[in-house]
Amino acid sequence: MDPILIAVISSVLGLGVAGFMASYVLRQRQGSERIREISAAIKEGALAFLGREYRILAIFVVAVSVILGVVPNLGWWVALSFVFGAICSGLAGYIGMNMAIRANSRTAAAAQKSLNQGLRVSFRSGAVMGMCVVGIGILGLSILYFAFHNHPNFLFIIPGYGFGASLVAIFARVGGGIFTKAADTGADIVGKVEKGIPEDDPRNAAVVADFVGDNVGDVAGMGADLFESYVDSIIATMTLGMIAVFSTTVGKPLVPNEATAWFLPMMVAAGGIIASIIGIFLVRVGEKPEMGALLNALRRGTFSASIFTAIFAFVAVYLLKADIGIFWAILAGLIGGVLIGESTNYFTSYAYSPTLRISEASQTGAGTIITKGFANGLMSTLPPIILVVTALIVAHHFADIYGVAIAGVGMLSTLGIQDATDAYGPVADNAGGIVEMSGLPPEIRERTDALDSLGNTTAATGKGFAIGSAALTALALMLSYTQAVGIKFAEISLLDVHVVVGLFLGAMLPAIFCAMTLNAVGKTSFSIVNEVRRQFREIKGLMEGEARPEYGKCVDICTKAALKEMLAPGLITVAAPIIIGFILGPLALGGFLLGAIASGFILAVTFANAGGSWDNAKKWIEKGNFGGKGSDAHKAGVVGDTVGDPMKDTSGPSLNIMIKLMSIIALVLAPVLAGFTGLI
Repeated sequence: MDPILIAVISSVLGLGVAGFMASYVLRQRQGSERIREISAAIKEGALAFLGREYRILAIFVVAVSVILGVVPNLGWWVALSFVFGAICSGLAGYIGMNMAIRANSRTAAAAQKSLNQGLRVSFRSGAVMGMCVVGIGILGLSILYFAFHNHPNFLFIIPGYGFGASLVAIFARVGGGIFTKAADTGADIVGKVEKGIPEDDPRNAAVVADFVGDNVGDVAGMGADLFESYVDSIIATMTLGMIAVFSTTVGKPLVPNEATAWFLPMMVAAGGIIASIIGIFLVRVGEKPEMGALLNALRRGTFSASIFTAIFAFVAVYLLKADIGIFWAILAGLIGGVLIGESTNYFTSYAYSPTLRISEASQTGAGTIITKGFANGLMSTLPPIILVVTALIVAHHFADIYGVAIAGVGMLSTLGIQDATDAYGPVADNAGGIVEMSGLPPEIRERTDALDSLGNTTAATGKGFAIGSAALTALALMLSYTQAVGIKFAEISLLDVHVVVGLFLGAMLPAIFCAMTLNAVGKTSFSIVNEVRRQFREIKGLMEGEARPEYGKCVDICTKAALKEMLAPGLITVAAPIIIGFILGPLALGGFLLGAIASGFILAVTFANAGGSWDNAKKWIEKGNFGGKGSDAHKAGVVGDTVGDPMKDTSGPSLNIMIKLMSIIALVLAPVLAGFTGLI
């Protein structure tokens, strides 16, 4: 059977499973009138924000497509591919978020029945996002293959698809991240620290904005992030096909022909979709709300999916008569991804000592908990970097730089279930808040708290997985760029001034990007804090629960600020590689990408794991440790959490997209930059 036809069938099957999961979730009971009312407010705010964000993005997409169409050596087919990628990315994010905002009330109602039912509903809603991301991604690439595989510039057309997906992702992730963390920080500072009221208390005007932010940031934003990682890794592998036909490094052909080099990543991804479907149906748990049991339920699914993916990858390599070294490269990426997720669990879950030690530090105030948490984030960079480096060495040894690229495909091959576990988190978080706001009994809140705590860990694991895959994908894209532009590393001195200058500029940019996004969250949080304070001060009877806060005011503040503040970081990311390439030349751009990938990887891991450990340290205190809720230790924990929130949910994950977007832009520009020496 035609390998591309197999990829199409698997993508359609993935979308069919997404439809089945959506149907299951939507058949569940929505709960009481109060639950439905809160859920409707979240739905209204999330759809309004995403609609306004997509209208702004449409302007950028049209403008960039026109520029691509008129640039010599690119043309309108590249522009069409770019628009198609942007549409597919936006569609995947929209479908996933649309499901999440309908599943929160149903999860709250399901938790009234049992813990297992609550997990089933929330996880299956996340599976809709996971299956849509991989299904739409592979289907879109298959359509491009059928349309352009006979075109002489096929390998310059398909990177446009990744460029479109990445452009949507950077704005979706930054905009959603600013929204969600500004609302969350504002709600925590006034509610927990100043007023001493519970989390998600209905008297707090920022809580609905916080729920909305979970969906636009951690569902739509993360979905767009992983979508572009997924398609970019496949595109990078396709563009390195000539290396696989005969590798001078390995000294033999790795594939029979270039077409096989194109088909192989699609086949590996197709096998990953089937494996993820199997893993999703293996997730179930008992009735004890224990973190260990809940984590094991998800691990059963993800580990099973990884094992089946390895088997399917071997079959794909065998059927396409490729060299066995390619399988070892795929396996290196797959194992690396699993282990990066486990290392993230270790550094962020309160089931392990690093986060417990951060909780203990809360007894001496906010200063010590912040110091301890940031040190934990820095230390947590060790395992993922060692794992990525190991995967790179193994992949390159067995399959040259084609192996490095396909190792990224291997790492992302189980994305269907990995994204499901990540998208599950915001649904469980929303459900817990809805339970609190609707006044359900404490035992129901205990179940949703257990699901929410698991969601914090799976979200951290998802970020670790996204960061590791981003590093491999960005590096593969950078290698594809060097091949397309004609850079031969054997002929270049390591101390070439253009390489060194590009390296320093690239290392600097992630820090500037983080500063801009952190400032954006801080500025918006300032407005939210003052608005919540104003409402407590001016609305009579609000603190006594006799009046209703103006939730819409906080949603509106976050929406306007996020849409405004997302523009500058996104534009700098798009402009930087273009400016470097045309002023300093293609060699400097290669050094620039290396510097940005290394620096961005370090910062992304540090920010994500420091923020995740602060969040779960606070959760551990709230379970009754070190004085529990309302204690001085709890207030210190809340401060640590508010510092970590924009790090782990805005700046950190946005860096993943930043390094991939700059790399895919360089690859798209390769035909223009080839032979160009720069102006300086």
